[in-house]
Amino acid sequence: MQSLPKCSLVTPTYNWPKALELLLLSVKQQSVLPNEVIIADDGSKKETEELIKKFQKDFPVPLHHVWHEDNKNQKPAIMNKAIAKSSFEYIVEIDGDIIMHKDFVKDHLTMAKKNMFLYGSRVNIQENHLDNLFNNKQITFNFFSKGIKKRGRTIRIPFLANLHKEEDARSSKLRGCNMSFWREDFIKVNGFNENLVGWGIDDSEMIQRLLNIGVKGKRLKFKGLAYHIYHKEQDRSLVHLNEVIENETTAKKITFIEKGINQYL
Repeated sequence: MQSLPKCSLVTPTYNWPKALELLLLSVKQQSVLPNEVIIADDGSKKETEELIKKFQKDFPVPLHHVWHEDNKNQKPAIMNKAIAKSSFEYIVEIDGDIIMHKDFVKDHLTMAKKNMFLYGSRVNIQENHLDNLFNNKQITFNFFSKGIKKRGRTIRIPFLANLHKEEDARSSKLRGCNMSFWREDFIKVNGFNENLVGWGIDDSEMIQRLLNIGVKGKRLKFKGLAYHIYHKEQDRSLVHLNEVIENETTAKKITFIEKGINQYL
């Protein structure tokens, strides 16, 4: 068997400990554990800290909590701070409202290749299933599970996953809730852009810079299964400002931004 890269699993969170609990339970059942888990906390209240402390008592790998004060949405900054503190060569990024299939980490690591990033999709857990989900602390799903949509994305067929070709353009299917990349590549482009405002675009703008330095993308299909817990849409009122920055990154082939991870290294 190939030797797998050592990895840090990094996830942003903000004031939703019930969702974070299910995510952390899904980490504990991974067939291949990450080498550490880092919670990038964008200013949550005490309940989140208490939940993490409870998990730290018997968590199978080091569980770190990186927190900064709540100052509206500062996800790029807290993710940069968290990844700056990471100890391993490969970063697997998921959202704080994701429940991972038991082979999720294994799938990212077995597909990892130098000069390449990976991105997967997600199955949506519907709003009418949330009470059931949280009351039963449900972390396993399959094609026939109640309360999900996009069922085709529950199917894991590892040998088919290799059929996807590497890409040198950004895919519209890219989602920060399910992706992975080499830490050294992330540092080369200076991480997430802290000049972005509000919600949205931070992941795809960073990925565009990776593409601009020649890192290829590969879509994870039939592997890297993730389940997204329903929540109300984020405030998208400032997305147009971020799209201007992203379009400039694409058009001018920008590779390095001024306000990024280098502040914390």
